[in-house]
Amino acid sequence: MTTGASVFIDGRLRRADRAEPVLEAATSEPLGDGASATAAEVDEAVAAARAALAEWSSASPDHRAEVLGGFAAALQQRARTTEQLVTRENGMPMSLSRGANGAFPAALLRYYAQLITETPIEEIRPSVIGHTIVRREPVGVVAAVVPWNYPQALSAFKLAPALAAGCTVVLKAAPETALDALVFAEAAQECGLPPGVLNIVPGAVEAGAHLVSHPGVDKVSFTGSTAAGRAIGEVCGRLLRPVTLELGGKSAAIILDDADLDATMKGLRSASFVNNGQTCYLSSRILAPRSRYDDVVAALVALVDGMKVGDPLDPATDIGPLVSARQRERVLGYIESGRNSEAKLVVGGSVPADQPRGWFVAPTVFADVHNSDRIAQEEIFGPVLAVIPYDGDAEAIALANDSEFGLAGTVWSGDDDRATEVAREIRTGTVGINDYQLDFRAPFGGVKASGIGRELGPEGLEAFFSLKSIYRTGPADC
Repeated sequence: MTTGASVFIDGRLRRADRAEPVLEAATSEPLGDGASATAAEVDEAVAAARAALAEWSSASPDHRAEVLGGFAAALQQRARTTEQLVTRENGMPMSLSRGANGAFPAALLRYYAQLITETPIEEIRPSVIGHTIVRREPVGVVAAVVPWNYPQALSAFKLAPALAAGCTVVLKAAPETALDALVFAEAAQECGLPPGVLNIVPGAVEAGAHLVSHPGVDKVSFTGSTAAGRAIGEVCGRLLRPVTLELGGKSAAIILDDADLDATMKGLRSASFVNNGQTCYLSSRILAPRSRYDDVVAALVALVDGMKVGDPLDPATDIGPLVSARQRERVLGYIESGRNSEAKLVVGGSVPADQPRGWFVAPTVFADVHNSDRIAQEEIFGPVLAVIPYDGDAEAIALANDSEFGLAGTVWSGDDDRATEVAREIRTGTVGINDYQLDFRAPFGGVKASGIGRELGPEGLEAFFSLKSIYRTGPADC
């Protein structure tokens, strides 16, 4: 496993021009040196991707699928060490990291390897003058910019469909997770991915901004905060550059009055607290029927009291540390904002006394929250829930929609059909019924301030194609 400050350009791992320490989330101690890519290194990576584009884009879908299968196998061989490394970098509990960082990237590569062999490159459509050939062509060089919270999975969201479509990629990894990004480089070398098809430049905001605006880039695919997404969207709009933006969320969990609270709490353990609250699709606004409000709050307190906070490498841990001191201060700032409102802090709200090292925040629940409160409207990105009362399904739907975000949501009920009808009325990109689990065969993404475009599923592959229409006279078989 490469742990030095390295970049991966034109098929070669090499020492980076500039290094920044990567700190272990649970201890705040140095874990290794990560690259902080310079503008010159970004330029070289884009040039390498551009030079490799013609050969890779002209390779047959079957050949690309074969290479991606080898890529998946190489990642799977490294899964054990990768999942532990990411957990040490960002604090993700091992119970989650095994799937998100160990198994998922390989599974997604295999999915798109299969899908590209089943996707027609050309379709013939009858027209008034004869027929039209509608052709899918790779969009070109892709700038893939990913955050630190799910670094392996979110990189795979972009790499798997882009490479399958015949694009070449420059991956800009976050500095907090610069070390695990190099796993993709090692796997790419092992599987025989041609030099330049994948380039990896971990780095800070400046490197990402240089990459996004680079004249050699044809498309940008970004996952991160809404604020950063707005800035990237402005650049791509000015350049008329295709862009996919998967941004923040402040999703609602609507607990209907017929919900089984025991089952609901079991589901909310994941849907509302997964990855220590550092997840864009969290159900962090809990909408509870006024007729059962006290019971819901009591159940949430019991849920939090039963969670184990501690070493993320321990498989029994439910809540690990946040990724950095900066992130912990951000979350504690929101908790202080909640304390200064009319909301009632019912559990948590501080740094656990038994965790003197690392960047821990106890899972926290505020009750009696107004939907207009800051803790109900802004994305906290930590283990903090806001419980809001409502009367009737119509008000619950209105509260759920009263947000600038629209990424996800959940509905909890003893009647799946009733819950589904409520879900249909929520203005959001995804909704879970009595659970929330991503399906990589279905599109994922948001509306409003939660983003533009979709990832995963066939729609995720289509995002990396450019369509060309070739108009021809005469019969289609000529």
